Amino acid sequence: RNMPRINRSRNPLIGGSIITAFSRSAWKRRQGFYKKASEWKPQVAKVVPNKEPKVKVFNKNETRVIKPKGSKFYPEEKPRHKLHRNFRINPTRLRNSITPGTVLIVLSGQFKGRRVVFLKQLPSGLLLVTGPYKLNGVPIRRINQSFVIATSTKVDLSQVNLGDKFDDKYFKKQKRARVVKDESTFFQEKKKEKRGAFPFTARKEDQKSVDKQVLAAIKKTKYLKDYLRSKFTLKKGQYPHLLKF
Repeated sequence: RNMPRINRSRNPLIGGSIITAFSRSAWKRRQGFYKKASEWKPQVAKVVPNKEPKVKVFNKNETRVIKPKGSKFYPEEKPRHKLHRNFRINPTRLRNSITPGTVLIVLSGQFKGRRVVFLKQLPSGLLLVTGPYKLNGVPIRRINQSFVIATSTKVDLSQVNLGDKFDDKYFKKQKRARVVKDESTFFQEKKKEKRGAFPFTARKEDQKSVDKQVLAAIKKTKYLKDYLRSKFTLKKGQYPHLLKF
């Protein structure tokens, strides 16, 4: 008669508790663990003499030594490699609500809350705007489109000619010549240079020429001059997400 086989541990628990009949060391001794560990010996690699194989060179009375292949070992730290950046910087897409002549509200910076007129987009993606300077004190400057609110008010700039001079290089700071001090000029008093709103006379003339054309277009619309001169503010009970600009 075939009796069912019951899998029982050779190190059973005593009385249904968590204590086993043999301790950990006694159980390993019964298994012969320590005997196996004492018999184990580390394997010593056989030292093979490094022989450099030589090959005869074709049509010559010479022999060439074949060098062994390099090891496949690699360092833990990855070596630095120059990254190949094969991507092209795409121009920033202009918002559909911003077109030449659109009146924008500046949200940050020195002229926060001022209304400006958008002229064109520069190659860098920044917006070229003007106050005009005569109305609200905002000169020709660059501004990011994420810091403006486009309004539905527009100025007709079809007769305004800006030319090709206004680009990103136009607003680049000019480096001053480094003055080398010596004994003769060390004790001389440094003259303070007066710096106004327009440090360069060329920019001042460009501002006047652009503002003259933009102001002529603004005068065609009634109350538009006062609208650009005023500052945008929120009164009590006004919420920007409910306003229609």
